[in-house]
Amino acid sequence: MVFTCEPDFEAMLTCIYDAWEWAIKNGHDNVQLKLEPVLQNSLFESYRHVERDSEKAEKVARSIRRKISIQAYHCVYYACLFFDDVLDIIYRYLRIGFKVGARVDQMLTEPSVMRMMEARRKVGNEIHYFREFLRFHSLSDKIYISHFEPKCNVAYQVAVHFADRMPSEHFMIIDDNRQFAVVHPADGEMYIQNLTKEQLESLMKSEEYQDEFTELWKLFFHTISIKERENYQCQRNMMPLWMRKHVTEFRDNK
Repeated sequence: MVFTCEPDFEAMLTCIYDAWEWAIKNGHDNVQLKLEPVLQNSLFESYRHVERDSEKAEKVARSIRRKISIQAYHCVYYACLFFDDVLDIIYRYLRIGFKVGARVDQMLTEPSVMRMMEARRKVGNEIHYFREFLRFHSLSDKIYISHFEPKCNVAYQVAVHFADRMPSEHFMIIDDNRQFAVVHPADGEMYIQNLTKEQLESLMKSEEYQDEFTELWKLFFHTISIKERENYQCQRNMMPLWMRKHVTEFRDNK
């Protein structure tokens, strides 16, 4: 049996709950979990779509925190943000975790545990990188807009960092790949807004806006550079090329 769900944290935990409940009667080795859309169905498998259920999701989250560890819960949460489909890996990881408890994260010879550690590291690195590399454009001095294209689904986690530092500012952080925005009203609560193709195209025009601060930032970036110490290989290691698409100092530079 293959259980499928949308790539949403609560939906993924609900999928784990339903798959586990089915596996108690039919065996854990006979179950598989996949994120939707499933690009190619197998002729020899049965598929069951799972809808999000907050109550079931909370039960799974509570069990992970109590029976394994809070670190394991963080690991599962980060893995749910990973750019690859690791839902089945999470399920295998939890099977081990519910048997051995907090020791699960030390069992790096287990493929599922190693894969979870890799996912957590990559998601954590992207959050850290984009806290540094995100650039905002001011529109009429009223709202700040930032675009980026992360591999992992880290927009909200990055936005939390800026909400803590700019609580009284209106800003939007837009994930162009996934077509949604994290909206932060001044002194308000953040929320996620899905965008239509037309809305996204309209908001992308914000990057075309140039003012004196844009040019000053580019001038500062080039002025502090020391020609004798230029090392483009090191720069690419610290700031990969795929992260630079929306970074002000690398845009329209000749």
